[in-house]
Amino acid sequence: MSVLTSRPALRWLVPVAAVVTVIGGGAALGRFAAEAEPSLPPRSAAQLLVDLQTARFEGLSGTVVQRADLGLPPIAGLLAEDGPASLLTGSHTLRVWHSGPDQQRVAFVDTLGQQDYIRNGRDVWLWNSQTNTATHRVLPGGKEVANPPEVPVTPREAAAQALAAVDPTTEVSVGRSATVAGRDAYELVLEPRDAASLVHQVRIAIDATEHLPLRFEVFAEAGDPPAFELAFTQIDYARPDADQFTFNPPPGVQITERQDDGKHPGQPPLPEQPGSTKDSEQPGPRTVGTSWATVLVAEVGEVERPTTAAEEVPDLDLLAGQLPAVQGDWGSGRLFRSALLTALLTDDGRLIVGAVSPERLYEVARG
Repeated sequence: MSVLTSRPALRWLVPVAAVVTVIGGGAALGRFAAEAEPSLPPRSAAQLLVDLQTARFEGLSGTVVQRADLGLPPIAGLLAEDGPASLLTGSHTLRVWHSGPDQQRVAFVDTLGQQDYIRNGRDVWLWNSQTNTATHRVLPGGKEVANPPEVPVTPREAAAQALAAVDPTTEVSVGRSATVAGRDAYELVLEPRDAASLVHQVRIAIDATEHLPLRFEVFAEAGDPPAFELAFTQIDYARPDADQFTFNPPPGVQITERQDDGKHPGQPPLPEQPGSTKDSEQPGPRTVGTSWATVLVAEVGEVERPTTAAEEVPDLDLLAGQLPAVQGDWGSGRLFRSALLTALLTDDGRLIVGAVSPERLYEVARG
């Protein structure tokens, strides 16, 4: 399967629409421990892109560590869905298993418990150990792939989404070689040419022999720690045992059966894609623009505000009132800014967010 996909660039930023109206900043993050730079035969950026596109592997398992400093306060985790969307803040550890297109498993591990996403043939399970609940659905015959969580959980998924931005608005080059999870790797560097983008660089470490992305980093400013980092700390290319993809319900588990809707259990509604057709009477978030300048537009009422049994979800209106007031020929509202994200909450009830400058958001608001 090709690593290059048609998904919009940096689509992993979309779920932050539910959290960017709050203020504050995250803790500074250090890079994963550096290892000696290996000596590898030279390869051009074009050759590395071909390597990614033609990579094939029978299976793999490993441990992935993810860190995010998107300029969001810790409270942002309360406003995001459990599981993948929670990866937008803090540091997380995941275990992953892959054995072909119809067998995948991702385990989100934290101090409070574990959540598993399991695809085994036509069966898809989502299990939460903390609540001892599970959601199950059966894919209809003929469907080859179950959509994975919208937030990437491996460097390969993140790289596939970022590589959709490789067009005339992107400068592509080769960085320094590296050692990641004990594997020698080349580094592919993507740098937006669009002045509206807040992304300085995206760096992808690629296994020198297997051509699989081992580390994915997004930098907001040159020299700063990465704002988003996803890397294998351990990887094994052997095909996992079939037992890894069998869900064995624990005692007392509460199981919910769902009809197939083209999404994995718990996945939020997908935003409208640029150029797609949609009934104007049906509300829902939509994307505007292309490549690095893509932004998400949603009515405030469309942004889901899930509740949690552990803590009370804060009043978004109160939090938004603490943001700086802005106005222009587009109208008036409140502006949230971080090194990588900007969000505009207009007084007429629109939420506009992206990894772009405020001027880009004002342009969208004006249109």
